[in-house]
Amino acid sequence: MKELLRHGSFVRFWLARLAGNTGTQMLMLAIGWHMYELTGSAWDLGLVGLFQFAPAFATTLFAGHVADRHHRARIVAICQAVQACAAIFLASASSTNAASREMLLGMSAVLGAIRPFQMSAQQALVPTLVPAALLSRAMAFSSSGMQATVIGGPALGGLLFTAGLNTVYFSCAALFCVGALTCLAVRYEHVPPRREPVSAQTLLAGARYIGANRLLLGAVSLDLFAVLLGGATALLPIFAKEILHVGPQGLGLLRAAPAVGALLVGVSLARHPLGSGVGTKLLVSVAVYGACMVAFGLSTSFVFSLLVLAVSGGADMVSVVIRQTLMQLETPDHMRGRVAAVNTLFIGASNQLGEFESGVTAAIVGPVGSVVAGGVGTILVALAWARLFKPLARRESLA
Repeated sequence: MKELLRHGSFVRFWLARLAGNTGTQMLMLAIGWHMYELTGSAWDLGLVGLFQFAPAFATTLFAGHVADRHHRARIVAICQAVQACAAIFLASASSTNAASREMLLGMSAVLGAIRPFQMSAQQALVPTLVPAALLSRAMAFSSSGMQATVIGGPALGGLLFTAGLNTVYFSCAALFCVGALTCLAVRYEHVPPRREPVSAQTLLAGARYIGANRLLLGAVSLDLFAVLLGGATALLPIFAKEILHVGPQGLGLLRAAPAVGALLVGVSLARHPLGSGVGTKLLVSVAVYGACMVAFGLSTSFVFSLLVLAVSGGADMVSVVIRQTLMQLETPDHMRGRVAAVNTLFIGASNQLGEFESGVTAAIVGPVGSVVAGGVGTILVALAWARLFKPLARRESLA
């Protein structure tokens, strides 16, 4: 850990991401609450997510191109500044009673459109801030910080709601400003590439690079299918109410449990790198994740359900650290933004489609059958990928 903390730009970037992601978690909570107060419609709550996903899908490839052409820390700073402006605008609209359903959906679309620019630049920036030997620790440390914001951001937002909706919006704006200013203090060696026109060839270069690299293709597609099949997040309200009988308070704990497990494992990985046999460890971690989903689906004990969800979060953290580190090590710097953009697109698609798949399967075979079948499918994917993507399965080290 001490070696990481010696790299000042990495520490500043980590703090900027911590502030920004906390602000994002709070802002999404506030917009959802604001929408429900205005309309009382669950359908409109669903539209908030859709209006974020659709523009993100449209801008992802261009975002990767931008991340490979411009100073990545400044891109992140600009994105956080735009989010600060959005939070201030929402606070102003709320205080003057000018907020409407359409305005909230429009702001959701704006936030969704800029997110790929921020995510692509963030993923591509980390390898330029630390030596390659420390990259896996840096990834684990970064992921741990993000999991902490997933837990703490909504909790802080909930506390601030007692002082009013505008307090949450202005607090988000303050966090985004802190993140943007801290990002501007990040220094790394940036050599502007030669200028070339934006074309289908340049936009799709990341997808072609992944397609030609069996190791990267295996890593990205493994995440896609594991999340697509094994996700249970969308069905947690059903389990909390109908199966475990723990109500909304228990639902909050169920949602937090994977993040707690991921945070603990991430901190451990930041101190103690994975060492050898990382390909095998990646596939085993995905299989463990699937087994946890099977156990959760069959469980009728709230405590046991919390435990297996926490273990699933820890297993997922191992997978995330290995995949993200391999992606950065196997990609030349001038391509990292576009490769990160494709990865971001896969992650977004797997999360959204995974929730849809869970809902459709649950409608056919019930929530228990849906989660158990998804967990079994995830285990089978891990076994299949061990044979289909030998360069990934046989990878020995994160170096």
